[in-house]
Amino acid sequence: MTNLNNKVAIVTGGASGIGLATVKAFLDKGAKVVIGDYNNEAGVRVEQELKKKYENVLFASVNVADEQSVENLVAETVKHFGQLDVIFNNAGTGIQKPTHELTDEDYKRVISINQDGVFYGIKYALREMLKTGGGSIINTSSILGSVGEPTSIPYAASKGAVNLITKSVALEYADRNIRVNAVAPGFIESGMVNKEALGDFYDGLVAKHPIGRLGKPEEIAHAVVFLAENDFVTGTTILVDGGYTAK
Repeated sequence: MTNLNNKVAIVTGGASGIGLATVKAFLDKGAKVVIGDYNNEAGVRVEQELKKKYENVLFASVNVADEQSVENLVAETVKHFGQLDVIFNNAGTGIQKPTHELTDEDYKRVISINQDGVFYGIKYALREMLKTGGGSIINTSSILGSVGEPTSIPYAASKGAVNLITKSVALEYADRNIRVNAVAPGFIESGMVNKEALGDFYDGLVAKHPIGRLGKPEEIAHAVVFLAENDFVTGTTILVDGGYTAK
């Protein structure tokens, strides 16, 4: 088992939701954490709040759809903390729209963040991990990388790609002590996914989860910590979905 104490981790999309829950989980394990996020205002606010309790936390602005921005994020992490041991490629977006109404811009925006962003994170993390003799790369997939969902073509395509990117890179670097895994959440109660915002649609989402509720960001963070710590797990996508895909 890898002890995360004093390990250096990047979490993209780290200023809210699953990302923020994972930032806190890593910090509780003693890791040094860089919060990468596109929302500068939220990132600065979260950094200031966390620094009241944790010393080794840093916000760095990033647009994961831009390769240079991701390269800069990794470089800033190494400059500040000296190395990179774990990256959680979590930043993502989605769109729900009938397929015949999707624009090229709609499709490419989701792919650029959810799929290209994961590739860039992997690419530049690998370059640092190869220098230091290993590390852990964790990607955010989704239940919609395993099952279909109407009106979610770009999102489903990007998450299916994340699953196979994860397997392929895991095989390529397993003999160099770099593990690559993914976590696939069901619907998680955070941000705009709540009863107040969604009304009756919320009840329909809950009904799709045999466990009888939506997930919590902390439950996904717990799975991410497991993947970061367990040295014998690579090339897998862990479903944390309340039984959604068991049907």
